[in-house]
Amino acid sequence: MWTAEHRRNASRKGMRYPSDLTEDEWRLVEPFIPPARRGGRKRHVNVKEVLNSIFYVLATGCQWSALPKDLAPKSTAHDYFIMLDRSGALSRIHEALYIAAREQAGKEASPTTAIIDSQSAKAAQKGALKLTRKAMTQAKKSRDASATSSSTRSAFC
Repeated sequence: MWTAEHRRNASRKGMRYPSDLTEDEWRLVEPFIPPARRGGRKRHVNVKEVLNSIFYVLATGCQWSALPKDLAPKSTAHDYFIMLDRSGALSRIHEALYIAAREQAGKEASPTTAIIDSQSAKAAQKGALKLTRKAMTQAKKSRDASATSSSTRSAFC
């Protein structure tokens, strides 16, 4: 249940976007960022801004090309997204933020209860694959519709 204290703790006022990282979140996430490659140029990009860009896309569902101009460039953000995903860092970042959010809410780090609704359980017992297959097949065309279309085609040809 949301209380005034919960609302204060979850408030993202004063931030540019609700998906931006707070300083506490950044300190938690920073160790998961792989270091710059050895032998190459120094990293000139602000990785926190890149993560803010990635989280903006993930939170809003917008296209990379629709990123606001005050965030990292779309090509940089997308390149880092691919790199972090392939290295597994994105999953580790998600896990760290998930655990921190649960602990901040006063809950255990991992959930102890799962809820399965009755509809899901029924579909699983009967074999949801068959139900999915039936919904995915194309509807059959009626003979009347095909007769009309063939007569229309011959009239105009």
